[in-house]
Amino acid sequence: MNKGGAVGHSTNLVGLPTEFLASCDFNEQPMPVHIAAAREMNANLFEMLSQASDVLEAEEAFICYMTAIFGLDPEQREEGGRSAAGRRRYRSSFLRLIKGWGYDSNGPEGAVLKGWVESRFGIFPTYHKGPIKRISSGFWTTYVEEKMSSRFHNNAIYAQLDLVYEFCQWALATLVAPGQTHVTLYRGINSFDEHQILERFDKKTVVMRLNNLASFSADREVACCFGDIILTARVPLQKLVFFNTLLSMHALNGEAEYLVIGGNYRVDASHL
Repeated sequence: MNKGGAVGHSTNLVGLPTEFLASCDFNEQPMPVHIAAAREMNANLFEMLSQASDVLEAEEAFICYMTAIFGLDPEQREEGGRSAAGRRRYRSSFLRLIKGWGYDSNGPEGAVLKGWVESRFGIFPTYHKGPIKRISSGFWTTYVEEKMSSRFHNNAIYAQLDLVYEFCQWALATLVAPGQTHVTLYRGINSFDEHQILERFDKKTVVMRLNNLASFSADREVACCFGDIILTARVPLQKLVFFNTLLSMHALNGEAEYLVIGGNYRVDASHL
Protein backbone atom coordinates (compact mmCIF):
# COMPACT_ATOMS: atom_id res chain seq x y z
CA MET A 1 0.00 0.00 0.00
CA ASN A 2 3.05 2.29 -0.27
CA LYS A 3 3.77 4.36 -3.36
CA GLY A 4 3.38 2.17 -6.42
CA GLY A 5 2.15 -0.73 -4.27
CA ALA A 6 -1.13 -2.59 -4.37
CA VAL A 7 -4.08 -0.30 -4.99
CA GLY A 8 -6.67 -2.78 -3.78
CA HIS A 9 -8.12 -6.28 -3.80
CA SER A 10 -7.91 -8.53 -6.83
CA THR A 11 -11.71 -8.94 -6.77
CA ASN A 12 -14.64 -6.57 -6.46
CA LEU A 13 -18.37 -6.41 -7.26
CA VAL A 14 -18.27 -4.33 -10.43
CA GLY A 15 -16.76 -6.82 -12.90
CA LEU A 16 -13.69 -4.77 -13.84
CA PRO A 17 -10.09 -5.36 -12.67
CA THR A 18 -9.42 -3.17 -9.65
CA GLU A 19 -6.06 -2.01 -11.01
CA PHE A 20 -7.76 -0.80 -14.19
CA LEU A 21 -10.68 0.79 -12.35
CA ALA A 22 -8.26 2.72 -10.13
CA SER A 23 -6.01 3.79 -13.01
CA CYS A 24 -5.60 6.96 -15.06
CA ASP A 25 -6.38 4.84 -18.14
CA PHE A 26 -9.90 4.23 -16.85
CA ASN A 27 -10.32 7.90 -16.04
CA GLU A 28 -9.40 8.87 -19.59
CA GLN A 29 -11.62 6.25 -21.25
CA PRO A 30 -14.26 5.21 -18.69
CA MET A 31 -16.54 2.23 -19.08
CA PRO A 32 -20.01 1.61 -17.59
CA VAL A 33 -19.82 0.53 -13.95
CA HIS A 34 -22.60 -1.22 -12.04
CA ILE A 35 -22.62 -3.02 -8.70
CA ALA A 36 -23.54 -6.67 -9.21
CA ALA A 37 -27.29 -7.38 -8.89
CA ALA A 38 -28.12 -3.99 -7.33
CA ARG A 39 -30.40 -2.92 -10.17
CA GLU A 40 -31.74 -6.40 -10.87
CA MET A 41 -32.82 -6.91 -7.25
CA ASN A 42 -34.48 -3.48 -7.12
CA ALA A 43 -36.22 -3.40 -10.48
CA ASN A 44 -39.27 -1.68 -8.97
CA LEU A 45 -37.14 1.32 -7.98
CA PHE A 46 -35.86 1.83 -11.49
CA GLU A 47 -39.34 1.37 -12.91
CA MET A 48 -40.48 4.19 -10.61
CA LEU A 49 -37.50 6.33 -11.64
CA SER A 50 -38.27 5.83 -15.33
CA GLN A 51 -41.50 7.75 -14.81
CA ALA A 52 -39.77 10.79 -13.27
CA SER A 53 -39.58 13.90 -15.45
CA ASP A 54 -36.99 15.77 -13.37
CA VAL A 55 -34.56 15.35 -10.49
CA LEU A 56 -37.12 16.35 -7.86
CA GLU A 57 -39.56 13.66 -8.96
CA ALA A 58 -36.71 11.14 -9.09
CA GLU A 59 -35.65 12.12 -5.57
CA GLU A 60 -39.19 11.63 -4.29
CA ALA A 61 -39.37 8.16 -5.85
CA PHE A 62 -35.96 7.20 -4.46
CA ILE A 63 -36.69 8.37 -0.91
CA CYS A 64 -40.10 6.67 -0.91
CA TYR A 65 -38.51 3.40 -2.02
CA MET A 66 -35.63 3.56 0.46
CA THR A 67 -38.00 4.44 3.31
CA ALA A 68 -40.28 1.51 2.49
CA ILE A 69 -37.52 -1.07 2.01
CA PHE A 70 -35.16 -0.03 4.83
CA GLY A 71 -37.59 1.60 7.28
CA LEU A 72 -35.83 4.95 7.45
CA ASP A 73 -38.58 6.99 9.10
CA PRO A 74 -37.50 8.05 12.62
CA GLU A 75 -40.58 6.43 14.14
CA GLN A 76 -39.73 3.06 12.59
CA ARG A 77 -37.65 1.86 15.50
CA GLU A 78 -36.48 -1.63 16.23
CA GLU A 79 -38.13 -3.86 18.85
CA GLY A 80 -41.07 -1.58 19.49
CA GLY A 81 -38.81 1.43 19.78
CA ARG A 82 -36.41 0.35 22.55
CA SER A 83 -33.51 -2.01 23.02
CA ALA A 84 -33.31 -4.58 25.82
CA ALA A 85 -31.51 -1.96 27.91
CA GLY A 86 -34.37 0.48 27.43
CA ARG A 87 -32.54 2.79 24.99
CA ARG A 88 -34.08 3.88 21.71
CA ARG A 89 -32.51 2.24 18.68
CA TYR A 90 -32.87 3.50 15.15
CA ARG A 91 -32.14 1.71 11.91
CA SER A 92 -28.90 2.89 10.32
CA SER A 93 -29.33 5.09 7.27
CA PHE A 94 -27.25 6.25 4.32
CA LEU A 95 -28.37 9.81 5.15
CA ARG A 96 -26.72 9.54 8.55
CA LEU A 97 -23.47 8.41 6.93
CA ILE A 98 -23.49 11.32 4.48
CA LYS A 99 -24.20 13.74 7.31
CA GLY A 100 -21.34 12.27 9.36
CA TRP A 101 -18.99 12.48 6.38
CA GLY A 102 -19.86 16.16 6.03
CA TYR A 103 -18.73 16.78 9.62
CA ASP A 104 -15.60 14.58 9.54
CA SER A 105 -14.55 12.24 6.75
CA ASN A 106 -12.18 10.53 9.21
CA GLY A 107 -14.94 9.71 11.69
CA PRO A 108 -16.75 6.38 12.06
CA GLU A 109 -19.23 7.26 9.31
CA GLY A 110 -16.33 7.98 7.00
CA ALA A 111 -14.81 4.59 7.81
CA VAL A 112 -18.07 2.84 6.83
CA LEU A 113 -18.21 4.72 3.53
CA LYS A 114 -14.55 3.91 2.78
CA GLY A 115 -15.25 0.30 3.73
CA TRP A 116 -18.13 0.18 1.28
CA VAL A 117 -15.86 1.48 -1.52
CA GLU A 118 -13.27 -1.15 -0.60
CA SER A 119 -15.94 -3.89 -0.60
CA ARG A 120 -17.65 -2.93 -3.87
CA PHE A 121 -14.84 -1.43 -5.95
CA GLY A 122 -11.87 -3.21 -4.39
CA ILE A 123 -9.84 -0.02 -3.77
CA PHE A 124 -7.99 0.32 -0.46
CA PRO A 125 -8.22 3.52 1.59
CA THR A 126 -4.92 5.36 1.85
CA TYR A 127 -5.87 7.57 4.78
CA HIS A 128 -8.07 7.34 7.87
CA LYS A 129 -7.00 9.53 10.79
CA GLY A 130 -3.51 9.11 9.35
CA PRO A 131 -1.69 7.62 6.34
CA ILE A 132 -2.39 3.90 5.84
CA LYS A 133 0.86 2.48 4.49
CA ARG A 134 0.46 -1.17 5.47
CA ILE A 135 -2.30 -3.46 6.69
CA SER A 136 -0.51 -4.07 9.99
CA SER A 137 -0.47 -0.37 10.88
CA GLY A 138 -2.45 1.20 13.70
CA PHE A 139 -4.36 3.45 11.32
CA TRP A 140 -5.50 0.38 9.34
CA THR A 141 -6.66 -1.30 12.55
CA THR A 142 -8.63 1.79 13.56
CA TYR A 143 -10.20 1.95 10.11
CA VAL A 144 -11.27 -1.71 10.26
CA GLU A 145 -12.70 -1.36 13.76
CA GLU A 146 -14.74 1.70 12.80
CA LYS A 147 -15.96 0.44 9.43
CA MET A 148 -17.34 -2.72 11.10
CA SER A 149 -19.08 -0.92 13.96
CA SER A 150 -22.36 -2.68 14.72
CA ARG A 151 -24.23 0.61 15.12
CA PHE A 152 -23.95 1.18 11.36
CA HIS A 153 -24.51 -2.40 10.18
CA ASN A 154 -27.94 -3.16 11.61
CA ASN A 155 -29.87 -2.31 8.45
CA ALA A 156 -28.05 -3.61 5.34
CA ILE A 157 -26.12 -0.35 5.11
CA TYR A 158 -23.93 -1.53 2.21
CA ALA A 159 -27.07 -2.45 0.25
CA GLN A 160 -28.38 1.06 0.91
CA LEU A 161 -25.14 2.56 -0.41
CA ASP A 162 -25.30 0.29 -3.47
CA LEU A 163 -28.63 1.91 -4.34
CA VAL A 164 -27.31 5.42 -3.65
CA TYR A 165 -24.54 4.78 -6.18
CA GLU A 166 -26.86 3.24 -8.77
CA PHE A 167 -29.38 6.06 -8.32
CA CYS A 168 -26.57 8.59 -8.75
CA GLN A 169 -25.43 6.89 -11.95
CA TRP A 170 -29.00 6.68 -13.27
CA ALA A 171 -29.64 10.37 -12.53
CA LEU A 172 -26.41 11.46 -14.22
CA ALA A 173 -27.06 9.43 -17.36
CA THR A 174 -30.77 10.22 -17.60
CA LEU A 175 -31.46 13.70 -16.20
CA VAL A 176 -28.38 15.59 -15.06
CA ALA A 177 -25.59 14.99 -17.59
CA PRO A 178 -26.86 12.84 -20.49
CA GLY A 179 -24.17 12.38 -23.11
CA GLN A 180 -21.39 13.70 -20.86
CA THR A 181 -18.46 11.57 -19.71
CA HIS A 182 -16.56 13.75 -17.20
CA VAL A 183 -16.94 16.64 -14.79
CA THR A 184 -14.17 19.02 -13.69
CA LEU A 185 -13.92 19.17 -9.90
CA TYR A 186 -11.69 20.89 -7.33
CA ARG A 187 -10.27 19.94 -3.95
CA GLY A 188 -8.40 22.18 -1.53
CA ILE A 189 -5.61 20.65 0.57
CA ASN A 190 -2.81 21.95 2.81
CA SER A 191 -0.41 19.02 2.39
CA PHE A 192 0.07 15.79 0.49
CA ASP A 193 -0.21 13.55 3.57
CA GLU A 194 -3.55 12.09 2.48
CA HIS A 195 -2.80 11.81 -1.24
CA GLN A 196 0.38 10.22 -2.55
CA ILE A 197 2.20 11.70 -5.56
CA LEU A 198 3.20 8.83 -7.84
CA GLU A 199 4.55 10.73 -10.84
CA ARG A 200 5.32 14.35 -11.68
CA PHE A 201 5.12 15.72 -15.23
CA ASP A 202 5.88 19.37 -14.52
CA LYS A 203 5.51 21.90 -11.70
CA LYS A 204 1.72 21.53 -11.63
CA THR A 205 0.73 18.25 -13.29
CA VAL A 206 1.08 15.06 -11.26
CA VAL A 207 -0.35 11.58 -10.97
CA MET A 208 -1.75 11.29 -7.48
CA ARG A 209 -3.23 8.34 -5.60
CA LEU A 210 -6.36 9.72 -3.97
CA ASN A 211 -7.98 8.17 -0.93
CA ASN A 212 -10.53 5.55 -2.00
CA LEU A 213 -13.30 8.06 -1.27
CA ALA A 214 -12.64 11.80 -1.42
CA SER A 215 -14.64 15.03 -1.37
CA PHE A 216 -14.42 17.48 -4.24
CA SER A 217 -16.33 20.62 -5.10
CA ALA A 218 -17.75 21.86 -8.37
CA ASP A 219 -16.88 25.41 -7.21
CA ARG A 220 -13.19 26.34 -7.20
CA GLU A 221 -13.78 29.22 -4.78
CA VAL A 222 -15.33 26.80 -2.29
CA ALA A 223 -12.33 24.46 -2.64
CA CYS A 224 -10.03 27.40 -1.84
CA CYS A 225 -11.57 27.55 1.64
CA PHE A 226 -10.13 24.11 2.51
CA GLY A 227 -6.48 24.59 1.62
CA ASP A 228 -3.91 26.66 -0.25
CA ILE A 229 -3.18 23.90 -2.76
CA ILE A 230 -5.99 23.35 -5.27
CA LEU A 231 -6.29 20.00 -7.03
CA THR A 232 -8.15 20.14 -10.33
CA ALA A 233 -9.30 16.78 -11.67
CA ARG A 234 -11.32 15.64 -14.66
CA VAL A 235 -13.45 12.97 -13.00
CA PRO A 236 -15.38 10.33 -14.98
CA LEU A 237 -19.06 10.24 -14.07
CA GLN A 238 -18.74 6.55 -13.19
CA LYS A 239 -16.62 7.53 -10.19
CA LEU A 240 -19.25 9.78 -8.66
CA VAL A 241 -21.01 8.23 -5.66
CA PHE A 242 -23.04 11.29 -4.70
CA PHE A 243 -23.34 14.95 -5.66
CA ASN A 244 -24.82 17.93 -3.87
CA THR A 245 -28.00 18.34 -5.93
CA LEU A 246 -28.92 14.65 -6.06
CA LEU A 247 -30.96 14.86 -2.86
CA SER A 248 -32.25 17.93 -1.05
CA MET A 249 -32.22 16.32 2.43
CA HIS A 250 -28.51 16.05 3.19
CA ALA A 251 -25.67 18.03 4.74
CA LEU A 252 -23.44 18.67 1.72
CA ASN A 253 -25.41 21.32 -0.16
CA GLY A 254 -23.46 24.36 0.97
CA GLU A 255 -20.12 23.23 -0.45
CA ALA A 256 -21.29 22.03 -3.90
CA GLU A 257 -19.75 18.74 -2.77
CA TYR A 258 -19.18 15.56 -4.74
CA LEU A 259 -18.13 12.20 -3.29
CA VAL A 260 -15.57 10.70 -5.66
CA ILE A 261 -14.15 7.17 -5.83
CA GLY A 262 -10.39 7.45 -5.60
CA GLY A 263 -7.40 5.67 -7.07
CA ASN A 264 -4.80 7.17 -9.39
CA TYR A 265 -5.68 10.52 -10.98
CA ARG A 266 -3.83 12.93 -13.19
CA VAL A 267 -4.42 16.30 -11.53
CA ASP A 268 -3.22 19.87 -11.67
CA ALA A 269 -1.94 20.95 -8.24
CA SER A 270 -1.62 24.73 -8.05
CA HIS A 271 -0.94 27.06 -5.13
CA LEU A 272 -3.25 29.98 -4.44
